Amino acid sequence: MASGDGWIVRVRPHAGRLTRAQAAGIARLAAAHGQGTLELTRRANLQLRGVAQGSHPQLLAGLKALGLVDADAAAEQRRNIVVTPFGEPGDATLALACALASELARALAAPGAPALPAKFGFAVDCGAAPVLRATPAHVRIERDSQGLVVRADRVPLAARATPQDAVAIAMELAHWFARGDAAAPPPRFQPAPLPQRTGPRPQPGPVPGGWLVAAAFGQLQADTFARLAELGALRLTPWRMLLVEGVRSAPALPGLPGLLTDPADPLLRVVACSGAEGCRQAVGATRPLARALAGLVPAHGLLHVSGCSKGCAHAEPTVTLVATPAGYDLVRHGKASSRPDRHALRADELASHLACAWNTTTTTQDAPAHDATDTPPL
Repeated sequence: MASGDGWIVRVRPHAGRLTRAQAAGIARLAAAHGQGTLELTRRANLQLRGVAQGSHPQLLAGLKALGLVDADAAAEQRRNIVVTPFGEPGDATLALACALASELARALAAPGAPALPAKFGFAVDCGAAPVLRATPAHVRIERDSQGLVVRADRVPLAARATPQDAVAIAMELAHWFARGDAAAPPPRFQPAPLPQRTGPRPQPGPVPGGWLVAAAFGQLQADTFARLAELGALRLTPWRMLLVEGVRSAPALPGLPGLLTDPADPLLRVVACSGAEGCRQAVGATRPLARALAGLVPAHGLLHVSGCSKGCAHAEPTVTLVATPAGYDLVRHGKASSRPDRHALRADELASHLACAWNTTTTTQDAPAHDATDTPPL
């Protein structure tokens, strides 16, 4: 897709996993054919920014050589699958999640697969506890005390499943979505309470399977990405973080630009799109402002700074600033598209208004922070 600083090329690693060789190869390609900048998206994908149109064929050839391009473009477009990143290599639950994701990818590429919108997504979240509920997805495969369950997102419907039939049941739900709201849901799906969508926000540090490191605004330089790949295989997450497999202590990577390893870093409490510098639809600066305001955000808070009312950086309600031609609108608890509580604020007025917002608003601040890089959002 075109952006304000060149083409954006999105890479969808299978099951969100990259081998060391794949990650190192992506870093080389980003440096050779783009700005040398990589972005982590809120569907656990990867984007290369600033790609020149003339470089696209060589970039595509390089990604194909790494096994990162599907044989069929339509099937790749349907393969919007987010997989839980947690679990030790060889762990049965992680192996099941990856196997279900692979089977789901094959089902989406098969003849007769439903014609789904580009933003339609699946979450394979079958660990001991769901971790992807705040991540955009229409169909979810989860686990509860009785086993696997397939859920419709934001619709109170669910069906029991086994490892053998979970994907087939998920595809039934996808076909139902494709037919439209007037169609009756598949018979096996029964009314079920909607689960809570929020939860503790993951933080940099040790997790099952390795070590989480975060990227400020979801953006990393290619050489930083390559250095991380030297430590282990990488798993992409929807929280602007990478899981480095097998790492058991804080990685010794001082001074690498954009890398956040301290859970108390205030930049973990702000999300922002690329703003006017990198997006044709944005009407104001975002990341410099978010960086300047990060220290004002409470420890369990989250501030979203959006370059326009689309709000590509964050999908859940929170304290939000939206750039407009007249200044910045403030939404005390909502999305970039919500009705603002204050209009056309100057940059030097924002600190005092934000302090008031934190004191008077109860927000869903514990929802996992999404990346700031999907333009347009997936």
